[in-house]
Parts: sequence; structure tokens; C-alpha cells
Amino acid sequence: MRILGIETSCDETAAALVEETGERQRPWRVRSSVVASQVAVHRAWGGVVPELSARQHVRDICGVVREALEAGGGTYDAIAVTQGPGLVGSLLVGVSFGKALAWARGVPVVPVHHLAGHIESLVLEHGEVPLPAVVLVVSGGHTSLYRIEQPGHYELLGRTRDDAAGEAFDKVAKLLGLAYPGGPAIDLVSRHGNDRAVPFPKTRLTHADRNAPHLPGHRDFSFSGLKTSVARHIAARRSDLGHEALSPAEVADIAASFQRVVVESLLDRLFEAARGYGARSIGIAGGVSANSRLREEALARGAAREVPVFIPSLALSTDNAAMIAAAGLRRYRAGTVAGFDLNADPSLPLQAA
Repeated sequence: MRILGIETSCDETAAALVEETGERQRPWRVRSSVVASQVAVHRAWGGVVPELSARQHVRDICGVVREALEAGGGTYDAIAVTQGPGLVGSLLVGVSFGKALAWARGVPVVPVHHLAGHIESLVLEHGEVPLPAVVLVVSGGHTSLYRIEQPGHYELLGRTRDDAAGEAFDKVAKLLGLAYPGGPAIDLVSRHGNDRAVPFPKTRLTHADRNAPHLPGHRDFSFSGLKTSVARHIAARRSDLGHEALSPAEVADIAASFQRVVVESLLDRLFEAARGYGARSIGIAGGVSANSRLREEALARGAAREVPVFIPSLALSTDNAAMIAAAGLRRYRAGTVAGFDLNADPSLPLQAA
């Protein structure tokens, strides 16, 4: 079976063809994957502007889908489309296009949760991972921990209470005068900085000595306080310098110190959860999984604890339609299809496939 995936949840217009392989361990294969990025559209604003994003999806979607079909062989048996969560205007473009194309071609449409797509990108990249697994989904809009006991069933363990990690990267990059998007910019400049130069605080919402691991909140994240600490430090330094710009070396030190705290916070929660739930494997997915320090330290911790760590390739880390197609195949085989009354849901909860 072959499925066409469509992804328009935020600022990438993407389409992909993914097919089943017939192999139990590696169930899916990518035939084509096309992504039209809107980074240049939003860079002048320092972040995604929802109205501009939706308009650009309308401009791009026909060409992106056509290119994916031409590169992948043209035929498909179903259409998988991101239903949510995301920007409602952007989601509506993909959902409307997917429903119209499914009706015209006489094929079923399969609704997909965006985060399920990120989780299934691990399987698309590496094959079925050992279960139970604990997976961190970390991006510009999401920072969540999930336990997976069986394929397609996702149990939420914790989430951010304020900023997502990727959002914090963007905001700190803006404070430092770095380019948008902030994640890659901070990753790059941090390589030249001292990650211990500034002792930024690491948020802890509960105390491990007084709270059992199963209590609510123990696996949650928070990055708002860290972001505020960075802002205050930068303001104080600029005041000391007579409001002059920080030197490139000091910017690199601040960026590296901030990045270290974010990565340690993410991995501490992730590996605590994996240990507490007896996970046989660990996964990291989402746009922030492209961060070089996060990848390196996650693999090093996994090796030290003899727990395999799975991270998708860079092409499958950021938003793409191949992961939506893979999650769509998972849902379709579980018996899930939608009617033509399917609507976008910007606050869609993640449930079992």
C-alpha cells in the first residue's frame, strides 16, 4: 500500500509518498518527500506570522504535491493529512486540499496528529524500536514526553508548562541579535563559546527526594524562567557596557551556557522517565532533535546506560510529510479513516492510533 502525506501545520508546506515494505521490522519506505520552507517569509518578523503562513500554504501546496507525486511514482491508495495541532489557518489549507483530492480520486483520507507523525518518524528512519519506549517530542511548539507500550499507543508523561524548548531558542536568539530561526543560529554560535561562562538556573518543578516519580508534574518542563534569566543577564551586561552591543565572544558564551541548560533539562527528564518506566529504548523527535549538542549528549548517555537511543535524520527531524504518511499508514491499518466532514483542530489531543 502507498499513501500520500500532506503536512501544513505551521510554516512548512510538505507532501510525501510512503509505501509499505511488507517487512515487520522496517514497515515503511519513503518514495518521495518535498518540503517548501517559509523561513524567508517569516524571518523579517522574527517568528511565524499565522496569516502569512496560511497564505503561503495556498500558494505552494499544488506545486509541492505535484512534485512529490512526480518523484514518487504518482499512484497512491489513501491520503494522510495533519489534522492538528497547529495554526488553524495553515491546517485548514492541508485538510481542505487533502479532502478534495481524496474525493476526486476516490481514496480514503486518514487524519493524523502532528506529534504522532514525529514519533513515527523514528520508525520510518530506524524501523520498529524496542518497546516499551519513552520518546521526547521537542520542537518550536511542543515539548512532551510519551511512553509507548505498543505501536500506535502514546501515553503522555509530561509536557512543558510554558515555553516549548524551540520557542525558547527563538526568543533567546532574538535577545542575542541572532538570525531566525533561533535554534540553528544558537547551535552554530555555541560551538565557539564557553558553556560554563554563565551559571543560568535549571528549572525543577518538583524535588526528587520528596516526590515519587509517578506524581503529576514530575516529568514536566519549564523554560520561561530560563529565558527570563537570559534576558536579565543580557540587560545587565549591556548596562555595564553603557548599552553597547555585546562582543561576539560574549554572545557565544551566553548562547552556549543557555543551550547547555536546555539540553541537560531535556535529557535529565527523558532519562529519568526511561529509568522509572523500564524503557527498552529511548527516542527523540521534532525540530529541536536536530540540535547537535542534544544529539551527541543523548547518544552518549544512552551508551553509558546501555539503552539504545533513536533520533531521526535531519530531514525527518523538522516538519515533513513523510512522517505524516507513516503515521497515516499506522492509523489506516488500525482501521481509522475520516469522512469528508473532517475539520482542522488546532488543539487536537494525541490519542492512541
